[in-house]
Amino acid sequence: MPVRLLQYSDVENACDDPPRIGRLVAALEHFRDDETILLGTGDNTAPGVLPLVTDGKQALRFYEAIDPDVETFGNHDFDFGVEATREIVRNSPQQWVTANVRRNGAPFAHDVGVEPWTLLERAEATVGITGVTTPRTASLNPMATGLTFRDPIEATREAISALRDAGADSVLVCSHLGRGDDALARKVDADVILGGHIPSARNEVIDGTLLTRPGDGGTAVVEVELDDDGPTAAIHPTTEFTPTRDVVHSFEALQSTTGLDEVVASVDEPMDRGETTLFGGESRLGNFVTDAYRWKTGADVALQNSGGIRTGTTLSGDVTAADVIGLVPFDEPIAVAEVTGRQLQCILSEAAGLELGFAEPDWWHGQVSGVTLEWNPTDHTVDVRRVNGDSLDPDGRYRLATSDYLFHTDDEFPSLRPADRIEKTEGSQYDVLLEYARHRGVETPLEGRIRRIDR
Repeated sequence: MPVRLLQYSDVENACDDPPRIGRLVAALEHFRDDETILLGTGDNTAPGVLPLVTDGKQALRFYEAIDPDVETFGNHDFDFGVEATREIVRNSPQQWVTANVRRNGAPFAHDVGVEPWTLLERAEATVGITGVTTPRTASLNPMATGLTFRDPIEATREAISALRDAGADSVLVCSHLGRGDDALARKVDADVILGGHIPSARNEVIDGTLLTRPGDGGTAVVEVELDDDGPTAAIHPTTEFTPTRDVVHSFEALQSTTGLDEVVASVDEPMDRGETTLFGGESRLGNFVTDAYRWKTGADVALQNSGGIRTGTTLSGDVTAADVIGLVPFDEPIAVAEVTGRQLQCILSEAAGLELGFAEPDWWHGQVSGVTLEWNPTDHTVDVRRVNGDSLDPDGRYRLATSDYLFHTDDEFPSLRPADRIEKTEGSQYDVLLEYARHRGVETPLEGRIRRIDR
């Protein structure tokens, strides 16, 4: 009988939707048996509305429901600081592994049970498991204070060598590297790399190594069989499953304590939150978010990184405070920068062709307000055509409103410099979205702000 693996990853805001997290639990229960190893590959504690309220501890209810075997860290698992992460590790049932996350020169959280690798016995075979996290976490997450990240290839090689020496028949890597999984597959001797960090699913073989990814939001799980002919995988959507009732009730009760069920707006024409919409160019939700930023600050232009708007259930009908907060569930203020037209052109050009570990190569990374631009996805060029109806003046001065996060990260919009920032709002960006939703509503049309062209 072959060893079976079951993977979940990037659960993120699924806990904000009790039926969705209930379906994920039901799917995992359906495919699991006594010979199955259940593994998580990061970003299963945050982001989301409940994570904001509980500092990620809502994940403990999910972990208690599924009793996983092994988990590694994603960049968002540090959203509330390293001490909050350590507390979750201490109180969760699974074995946490990481070969490359370190703190103060030592392996991260070793004193609360985190190990560089582990061995499990299944179906008369010894399975070795290690984990790695993207080194870009230091730039992607300002709360990952004091953490350092070893080179994932070097760290994984060392862990695999130790696992082989310890008698592992097969070796798995729980990876939160995103697109970095390809290089990892070519450089290390792993049988399977179970990946995360990118919201799209994956099932393919590179240089003899099986690479999988279920996608985000708890909408699918990956089933892998390790047999003599090599590992094979199948991706199973969770939408067909009846939610586990106890889990639904548990998260409904937790939600009721937040006071976020107030209806703040309504939507007649559903607003999609899928990654192909949010990363495909102009989106209605992107227009809502950036219009709110401009409305609050009086800026000429507003910008929201597409990855900051979280995928999730389509908005339709009554929209609650939790729905609005869940769009951009990060405790960051809005900041205003003053830039020249020439700088603005450079900043907006960086929405195309960004080399990001969590994204596909042809994705668009910026939602805008106050601007009309043309984007060529073939050569990644961007041409700013209008700012508030007028031609862009290269020497003019413009006020740009965006999340303060973009002034802290080196990964996205590097031309946006901290020295250009002139003010910040009080409160968080989601407070502004709530205020705008109550005054102006949420439903926003497409206006041709981002025109996709192919020359």
